[in-house]
Amino acid sequence: MLRLACVLFLFIAFSYGKEFKRPEQALSQIYPGSQIEVRNIVLTKEQQEQVQKLSGVKMDTRLTSWYIVKRGGQVIAYGYADIHRVRTHPELVLYTITPEGKIDVVEVLAFYEPLEYMPEDQWLRLFAGKHLQKDPIRLRKDIPNITGATLTARAITDNARKVLALWQILFGERR
Repeated sequence: MLRLACVLFLFIAFSYGKEFKRPEQALSQIYPGSQIEVRNIVLTKEQQEQVQKLSGVKMDTRLTSWYIVKRGGQVIAYGYADIHRVRTHPELVLYTITPEGKIDVVEVLAFYEPLEYMPEDQWLRLFAGKHLQKDPIRLRKDIPNITGATLTARAITDNARKVLALWQILFGERR
């Protein structure tokens, strides 16, 4: 269902010219020479509750789709394309996580709000190296606000915590 919603969202975004890249394209550019595997995972109710507790962010669905990025048979990153509403329109943000559970890259893949509300790459790079257990990720405390784009900043910051919590529950506890 989430995968279908993502495809539909990307089709609509492409139709209106606000799509920048598909997740697979972005991951191939971030990690050249890698192989990308898509894994759909349905969370248990307990896992969903754990993610919400760890992140402080409500999850509306238990279906998640992850991109497992490998090179030479080794996992080098995990990718998660998060679709969320900013003000009245959706945005699609790709979060990549290292095998150690740190954010590597945050990239906006589609944005429907006015473009002046879209964060700059320099601001998105502030998330690199953040780890859920070691770094609080709070807007205006750990991550500066974006003047004139508070809702965008809040959505990306909150969902960074959610994605890290998802990674921890699904992949981090196996380590």
